[in-house]
Amino acid sequence: MDDLDRRLIDLLTVNARTSTAALGRALGVSRSTVQDRIARLERQGVIAGYTVKLGEPAPRRGVSALVMISVNAKLADRAVHALRKMPEVIRLHSISGQYDLCATVGTETHDAMDAALDAIGRLPGVERTMSSIVLSTKMER
Repeated sequence: MDDLDRRLIDLLTVNARTSTAALGRALGVSRSTVQDRIARLERQGVIAGYTVKLGEPAPRRGVSALVMISVNAKLADRAVHALRKMPEVIRLHSISGQYDLCATVGTETHDAMDAALDAIGRLPGVERTMSSIVLSTKMER
C-alpha cells in the first residue's frame, strides 16, 4: 500500500459514495486508476466493505452502552460466539488491559438495555462486566 492508496482510503472514509471521477480529481489521477486501486484494495481485504452511518438518534438504537467484558480464557471462544449472535451487540473488540473485550451495545429503550446487559453477564465464559451508557457522541468518523 502506497501513499496514493492511503489518500484514497482517507477520502473514502469521509464519504464512501464519492464518485471515482471526483476521487480521481482530488488525487490527481484518472478515474480508471481510482477504479483499479479500489478493486485491488477490495481483493486484498484492505477495503472489507461499505456501510451506512445512521443519523442521531439512530433507529432501533436509542440507548447505547460500552460494555467492558472479562472472560474465562478457556471459554473465550464461546463467549465471543454468543456475543456475535446478540443483535444488540453492534461492535465487539478484543482489547488489552484489565478487560478482554469491549462491546458497543445498542437498544431502543433503557429496559431493553438492562435486559441485554443481564444477558451478557449470564453468557458462558463471562466473568464480569462494566458498563457505561453513552450520553452523547462528540465526534465520529
